[in-house]
Amino acid sequence: MKVEHVEGKSGYKTFEKVSADVYFGNKYFKGTEGSVERLLLNSKSAFQKHSSIKMFVVRDGNDCLARFALIHDHRLAENIQVAFFEAQNELGDLFSLIKQEIFHHFPQCKKVVVGLNGHLNYGAGILLNRFDEPPLFGLPYNPAYYAAYFKGLQSRKMFTFRFSMDVYTAWAHSYSSQRELKGLTVRFMDKKSIEKESAIYTELNNQAFVKHPYWANRDKAEDLELFKPFRFLLDNENLIIAEINGKPVGFFLWYPDFNQLVNSQRDLNAMDVFKYRLGKSIDTFRFTEIGILPEYQGSPVALALINKSLPTLIKKGYKYCEGGFIFEENRASIAFVKRILQRCYGKEPIAYREFATFETAI
Repeated sequence: MKVEHVEGKSGYKTFEKVSADVYFGNKYFKGTEGSVERLLLNSKSAFQKHSSIKMFVVRDGNDCLARFALIHDHRLAENIQVAFFEAQNELGDLFSLIKQEIFHHFPQCKKVVVGLNGHLNYGAGILLNRFDEPPLFGLPYNPAYYAAYFKGLQSRKMFTFRFSMDVYTAWAHSYSSQRELKGLTVRFMDKKSIEKESAIYTELNNQAFVKHPYWANRDKAEDLELFKPFRFLLDNENLIIAEINGKPVGFFLWYPDFNQLVNSQRDLNAMDVFKYRLGKSIDTFRFTEIGILPEYQGSPVALALINKSLPTLIKKGYKYCEGGFIFEENRASIAFVKRILQRCYGKEPIAYREFATFETAI
């Protein structure tokens, strides 16, 4: 086997085909993350202004059996990311081939991170379980054997939690028993002012997650172009903003499991938007992200955001919520989720999906 560096539109087509071959016949895989992949690898994105990206395929003769991108975000200067990895089974020591390309193209980097696709907002993680069900929209999916390619590396695990709307409703209602916070108001975004609202989202992200593993500050143009592919599916209610005396202090981002609109391996398209707007049933929503300024963490802000979402979620008829995607060392967040769910369930919840990134020093 040999590694080939591919470039440009034609190179991306070769890179893209590896994924199609790996998932051929897999009834669980959804191609709905394709727009994010194309944004980073096959367009001039805002992210590329502070990063270097190279695409590679692994060939055996004329057959392309694996692929990976090497991403160096200059804001995470020591890390080289092995992103958008896909491979057939039983190809041997693929990581040694990957390391050779890292040493050649990015010798200045000190640490390899496998499974981070440019930034946490674009996607992260190798799936470790639940291979026999479709992924939740926005979360990774891959065959069961992927983790074995990186078994010698240190894993950093992440989890989601899944629970019923009865539990979510009890969670939201618990806000009424919290102490009041003077000047707190909670509102939905205004899609007509998406540039302004997206900029608020970006600023809150940069302040709320500064200590989060792998976090790198975002530019407002990056998040705006990330929202754009899904703008016809998003409603004002999907982004909720908390303010104290008019100053944004927190947000809650959620959206339906749009993967339920797609019955095959393709990406979302205009017909899916049409079906959704005509009332196509989706039974699960993703608790995607909640960010609170450090000085208001532990205050009523988080539960006020959750409470604000409840009428919309009930009206849309969702049965389940899945959320979390929490790194295992973020014990405070895990404890918060478990404490709330235990109060609502009457027993300690267990993680639903498990993922990992893989790291090693070089």
